[in-house]
Amino acid sequence: MSDTLIAIIIGIVEGLTEFIPVSSTGHMILVGNLIGYNDEAASVFEVFIQLGAILAVIFFYKDKFQRFFTAEAWDKNNSLSVWHVAAGIVPVMGIGYLLHKPIKMYLFSPYTVIIGLIAGGVMMLLAERFGGRKHTEDVMQITLKQAFFVGLFQIFALWPGFSRSGSTISGALFMGISRKAAADYSFIIAVPLMFVACIYDLLKSMHALSGNDLYMISVGFVVAFLVSYVAIVWFLRFLNKSSLAAFAYYRFALAALSYWYFTCKLIK
Repeated sequence: MSDTLIAIIIGIVEGLTEFIPVSSTGHMILVGNLIGYNDEAASVFEVFIQLGAILAVIFFYKDKFQRFFTAEAWDKNNSLSVWHVAAGIVPVMGIGYLLHKPIKMYLFSPYTVIIGLIAGGVMMLLAERFGGRKHTEDVMQITLKQAFFVGLFQIFALWPGFSRSGSTISGALFMGISRKAAADYSFIIAVPLMFVACIYDLLKSMHALSGNDLYMISVGFVVAFLVSYVAIVWFLRFLNKSSLAAFAYYRFALAALSYWYFTCKLIK
């Protein structure tokens, strides 16, 4: 398979799955193993193209991100301040930093992803079933307490397959936040969190790249950006009329199919 085709495939997978609750990391691990692109250079490539997905969110929510550079955004009594974002990302950043090495060493395999897909799907169904009354309809109404609680749920996403957006949206539903507001908040806090995580990974793994990898990175970055933007628009429209249940059932089906495939491959 050509480098261009690999870059396009992984870019599409990243763009489609980064912001919907199906786990982009889990999908890239599964697809990477499926097409034989799973060495150290592949891991660095996947980190780079996540920056393309981040850029798509910045473009989509440009008005809200511009607001973060004003004095108003530093007043914690205002809606969606810098402090609301910090409350949502500090818990997972702390735990992620402490457990980065064992997570990379033990959890990045098809079978751990399968476990994450199933567990994350169950969490989403529970959130839909037992979530509180939706008294927070807009992302600008989210409180610091709600933001911190959502941040705690985001820790689940450190296990590949759980899904960062799935974990955060589930936590938000438990806190009485509407699906649309939950998704908006999930996407916004993804930017600083993913940016820091990407830079940290790149600093530790840049040695695995060569000059020949720059072409693949460029292609994957552009594809991930374009597909992510379309996926964000579609997902927000989907949430206006549907629940997360469909994504949970998709995760169960993918987990079953993946288990069958990789088990048969191992036996052979």
